[in-house]
Amino acid sequence: MSDIFQKTKSLFDLPDGILYLDGNSLGPLPIAAAARVEAVMKAEWGQMLITGWNKAGWMAQPNAVGDRLARLIGAQSGHVVVGDTLSIKVYQALDAALQLRPDRKVILSDSGNFPSDLYIAQGLIQALNQGHELRLVAPEDLHNHITEEVAVTLITQVDYRTGRLHDMCSITETAHQNGALCIWDLAHSAGAIEVELAKAKADFAVGCTYKYLNGGPGSPGFIYVAPHLIDNIEPTLSGWLGHAAPFAFAQGYEPGNGIDRMRVGTPPVLALASLEAALDVWDMVDMAELRAQSIALSQLFIAEIENKCPMLKLGSPRDPNKRGSQVAFHFQEGYAAMQALIERGVIGDFRAPDTMRFGFTPLYIDQQDVRAATDIIADVMQNRLWDADAYKIRAAVT
Repeated sequence: MSDIFQKTKSLFDLPDGILYLDGNSLGPLPIAAAARVEAVMKAEWGQMLITGWNKAGWMAQPNAVGDRLARLIGAQSGHVVVGDTLSIKVYQALDAALQLRPDRKVILSDSGNFPSDLYIAQGLIQALNQGHELRLVAPEDLHNHITEEVAVTLITQVDYRTGRLHDMCSITETAHQNGALCIWDLAHSAGAIEVELAKAKADFAVGCTYKYLNGGPGSPGFIYVAPHLIDNIEPTLSGWLGHAAPFAFAQGYEPGNGIDRMRVGTPPVLALASLEAALDVWDMVDMAELRAQSIALSQLFIAEIENKCPMLKLGSPRDPNKRGSQVAFHFQEGYAAMQALIERGVIGDFRAPDTMRFGFTPLYIDQQDVRAATDIIADVMQNRLWDADAYKIRAAVT
């Protein structure tokens, strides 16, 4: 592990005896976040009260934090804003894209996309009632289905189950050659891999901040809109804070300038404070170095598991350049096996029907952790320690 990752590991509040391989679902607590949120609560909210919107700069937080995120996703400054939920940001991006391609009716996605994105698309199609179609194809067939009838592609860059990685540059180029726009969901790639939105000429991108970015449970989503599109968008979800002059309290909506028009609701000040503390850690990190270390950790994990646990079948691409920072293994009793692992201090998660997921984040995971985790996994699998009724009772969150 490089010196920088030894330092970043010391900046997280990781429970003793826990090997945390689930940062792809929820990042752990940055030590500085608790003090940062407490300071905002006591010194800003407590002492400034409502004047904090001006004195503490709360109203500017969504843009300031967006600019800090822009470096991690290869975006231009001034074109990322943070706030609301990822679902709302998907809705905004998809609605805007369809408006920009009024003569086309096909939204193209793949069968491995995160269901929430598909739900948003289905709901928007129903609300518009203009004959749009959500067309799903196999992930490997996307290129062949990007035709001149496609208005927009809606693609999650890294598959939430398998970690399969789409080629952003290639797909975006094909879409543009056929006159389509691209929306990229970065939920499983922001903070995990090198993302280059500007280089790829992406049109829109959305993402969350509670996974690899470590912003905390329910921390806000973000949206990116390319410079050549932003001033042509008329937001249907026309929230108060997306107005050009929200405190004029005009009865008619006038979109704000640039990325400001993609703001909707009141900034989640406390959640943004936590995210700011997490981004202080990210300011120390080079994404290329992080990606290289992540690949090394995941390759070690795969080799160890396949050597010790032949009953687990790799569900992720074997080529590390074709997957993100998570590794999936298939096992028929994967849910029970994961509960047994969690009870023994190895935290991953499960996705139906049979996928055990493990995330590898060099900010706080090193090779020693990987080897210790695989030893525990081997014990659970080889000795069938998962085969107990208590481990087979499904909780609300898997």
